[in-house]
Amino acid sequence: MSGSLSRAAAALLRWGFGAGRGGLRGPGVRATGSSAGGCSAEQLDALVKKDKVVVFLKGTPEQPQCGFSNAVVQILRLHGVRDYAAYNVLDDPELRQGIKDYSNWPTIPQVFLNGEFVGGCDILLQMHQNGDLVEELKKLGIRSVLLDEKKDQDSK
Repeated sequence: MSGSLSRAAAALLRWGFGAGRGGLRGPGVRATGSSAGGCSAEQLDALVKKDKVVVFLKGTPEQPQCGFSNAVVQILRLHGVRDYAAYNVLDDPELRQGIKDYSNWPTIPQVFLNGEFVGGCDILLQMHQNGDLVEELKKLGIRSVLLDEKKDQDSK
């Protein structure tokens, strides 16, 4: 990623661009409340495998309730990921604890790609910064829009 693009991404994350500005939810983003249907390991396993990209966060993609959840939403948005499921753990204390137990990860947000636990905000941000997220998305058949932006910059 070019230096200016990296700085722009960092600024978006730092300033929370888009938070509280309507229209954050793109086509395909399914924000759900407590409709997770319980919190057994089998039910959580079905949830994380139901979609290619699944995020458990505090709040919703259009209105994240913490900076870390906002950063995850912004990173996905920056890559053009529009088709993902988002579960608001603030709506359901059982879901909040259940997903922590399921992933053996103590914090929210949590990101799953193709049914596999990736990590939280810090891991996703690191993957974004080092280019691994582009590769992981590619494995899912999702082309990061950052590739197109880089290609446009390289041709100038």
